[in-house]
Amino acid sequence: MTENILTVLKEQAADSISVLEGALRLKKDSYVHTLRTLDLLGSDAAANGETESSTAGLRISADELHCQVHYDLGGIFFQQGCTDQPAYEKARDHFRMTKELLKKLDVTVHLHVDEKRLAGYWNACKALTGDCDLADPHMTQYDQINSLIRAHNYQAIIEAFIKDNSSRSLPSHFRRSVLRELLYKVQQGESGLDEVCHKLCVCNAVRDALEGGVLSIRFQQLLLKPNKCMVDFMLEVCTRSLDRDQPSETSRRNTAGFLKTLCENLEDLSLVFTITSHKLFLELLRDEDRKVLMEQMRKRSATINLSAKPLPSFYDIPGTEPSLLLFILLCPDVQFGDSLPAASASVSIGQLEQQLVLFLDPRRIRQILIELHGMAERPFWRVNSKWDVPSDYINVVLAIKDNLTKDLVYILVAKGLHCISIKDFGHARQLFSACLELVTEFSPKLRQVMLNEMLLLDIRAHETMAAEGSKERPPPDLVSRVRGYLEMRIHDVPLRQVIGEECVAFMLNWRENDYLTLQVPPSLVMNNPYIKLGQLLASTCKELPGPKESRRTAKELWDVVVQICSVSVQHKRSSDGRLGLIKQRESSLGIMQRSKFITFVKKLRVSADIEKMISTCEPLVLTVFSSFSQEPLVLTTLISLFDDIVNEVAAEHLSIWPSSLPNIQTVDVEAVAVTVKELVSYALTLNPNNQSWLVTQADIYFVTNQYSAALSFYLQAGAVCSDFFTKPLPPDVYTDQVLKRMIKCCSMMNCHTQVAVLCQFLREVDYMTAFKALQEQNSHDAMDSFYDYIWDVTILEYLTHIHHKRGEMEKRQIAVSPQGLVFQAVVKAIGQTELNSSNPEEVLQLAAQKRKKRFLRAMAKLYF
Repeated sequence: MTENILTVLKEQAADSISVLEGALRLKKDSYVHTLRTLDLLGSDAAANGETESSTAGLRISADELHCQVHYDLGGIFFQQGCTDQPAYEKARDHFRMTKELLKKLDVTVHLHVDEKRLAGYWNACKALTGDCDLADPHMTQYDQINSLIRAHNYQAIIEAFIKDNSSRSLPSHFRRSVLRELLYKVQQGESGLDEVCHKLCVCNAVRDALEGGVLSIRFQQLLLKPNKCMVDFMLEVCTRSLDRDQPSETSRRNTAGFLKTLCENLEDLSLVFTITSHKLFLELLRDEDRKVLMEQMRKRSATINLSAKPLPSFYDIPGTEPSLLLFILLCPDVQFGDSLPAASASVSIGQLEQQLVLFLDPRRIRQILIELHGMAERPFWRVNSKWDVPSDYINVVLAIKDNLTKDLVYILVAKGLHCISIKDFGHARQLFSACLELVTEFSPKLRQVMLNEMLLLDIRAHETMAAEGSKERPPPDLVSRVRGYLEMRIHDVPLRQVIGEECVAFMLNWRENDYLTLQVPPSLVMNNPYIKLGQLLASTCKELPGPKESRRTAKELWDVVVQICSVSVQHKRSSDGRLGLIKQRESSLGIMQRSKFITFVKKLRVSADIEKMISTCEPLVLTVFSSFSQEPLVLTTLISLFDDIVNEVAAEHLSIWPSSLPNIQTVDVEAVAVTVKELVSYALTLNPNNQSWLVTQADIYFVTNQYSAALSFYLQAGAVCSDFFTKPLPPDVYTDQVLKRMIKCCSMMNCHTQVAVLCQFLREVDYMTAFKALQEQNSHDAMDSFYDYIWDVTILEYLTHIHHKRGEMEKRQIAVSPQGLVFQAVVKAIGQTELNSSNPEEVLQLAAQKRKKRFLRAMAKLYF
């Protein structure tokens, strides 16, 4: 939406500029309506002697109007200058007119001109257009430096920087931008600037040291290849920077620290001697400090091994001291210095931001951020709108004072969470480990946050392996960490709810039921709803094998789920004085919201015990429906819509739950229906071959009038327990109740021949339904093709009678022909039709079973 708005505005920008330029041609004063003049518009002009064109309104002088328009046009053209260089000249002219008109105006009540911003625009335009005169007495230092750059008078720039070290009038970011501009020229091939850049880098480093700032990485790189001239220049700059009447004690102390740092970083002891023998060094450092430093130098010279390399660390930059970089990243009150390698000066901010989005290596991310902070001072954690840090942590992360560290922590956390979401656990672990190493030194709170996130990472990684078929149990250390998190009592550390959920689900998935039922502290059960729910589920599963009267936990679990599915209600008196019942919202009595309950259950994974657990939890909610059929207070329309559900949805373990609800009005039946559907759908994703869940899913489709889907799931339930109808069906799967539902599904789809065939499956053949179905002439199934599956002689005789009565002799012949009724192999074996009632019972049963299997396979081909 924002992009569309900006596109339209850009398209209309030319018209807006034309209107503003036309306003500059207005020479008369303007008048703005006030409340008084608006009243005059509706009054009688003759009565008061004034009209709407009167000058009684608020007067805006032409100079005020022109001043505002010049300022606005200057801002527009300045923004266009990045792609159109001559636009800077237009902006400069408009800003000049703005400055002149401001001096001319006595009152600027109606103007909205930011004079500080105007001054910044003016200086920028003069620098960009070269409109600077060194002889101008009003020229600012910015103008002088820009003029010197255009005149290629680089020695004068160095002198200006040294003088500014004493006055400190130029901002550090401006000095760094000058250095970056010259480095860019070096990259473009301009010769003779290397030494100038080195000297400006030294000047900036001394300025940072005087202010107690951090030495730039570029200066640290200069120290890798030092020489006598460079060290002499450093000492000269330090001396001249303190060359004031009375330098402050802070400046002296900071300069002494700078000289000490030089000595500690220089490997060449001859250069160290040059510094330690200098007058400034002897003046600023105390005797004891010099002695300590000299002792350190002697020890280092005796033990130094140039071939040795330190172990790699997150803070390593080739050739740089890790301790220094640690200080650079973690010092909360210090502005960071320059950018990283010289080559980065030629890389645009946009390219670096693109790399920042793409890279997953923590070291590379840190290097890019250092380069970006050397080029611009803005929050780079906003580069990608899809970087998302949980709201629980956002305040802690954004409270980090150092901007570089803040960006780094935010991006590492966001990228790590994204990697977890796409199951790239290797990169996620690298990112989180780097962030943990970073925050450990300065924020115990963030350290605990990262430890918690790494725990969640390890849990999800192990659960993902388990979901992919790994049977390996989690290591004891991980189980111990999960227990430690559940029992953690650090009040000021932000905790994400999802971690608590995952921990409890992890304990349930790996059958740590003894901990949940016996060892978890009671205070946790009272304060953490997920531990409470996990404990009830674990206890209920443990009690299932026992006698019914011992299942006390099941009653408690029942009450908890009923509360979760309850709603709060209030009475409202209607206009006729009667009370009406209005459903408000989810009840606050539940230990968690219904959506959170569903989300938690979906974290449970199927194992031998967990399959039982989910099959226990899911029918619990179903049984809430079952109790409604026994309540006399089912009065609302909503509950009546679910009347079929409460009587017909079936599930396992229903006997362990209470048979009724004490207060039916408080239960949201519609919400329970949604919960049932969610849980059963999720359970089938875990184990698509669980016949009980398939029948439950079929029941849900059946009571919601989705007959084709219901019949498909009934057939799937039969297929999985009979090797796709090659073995006899267990009698507890296709009960008479299930068969009657299948019959109704076929009937509602006008598949009446299928109804007649299914009527034979019942323990007592339902002839009335079969005869009624065969009487239907508008049947949507292939009637003749299903005659082969009829084995009941009574139905066959009635079918023959129906066709004869209708004069459909061809169909009658099909019905009574040996090809339609008899298995040829059996006929050859016994020499007589197997449907003859004089045959042994075993033969009749064999004929029926074969036809059942063939019919169900044919149905499966139609509905799977």
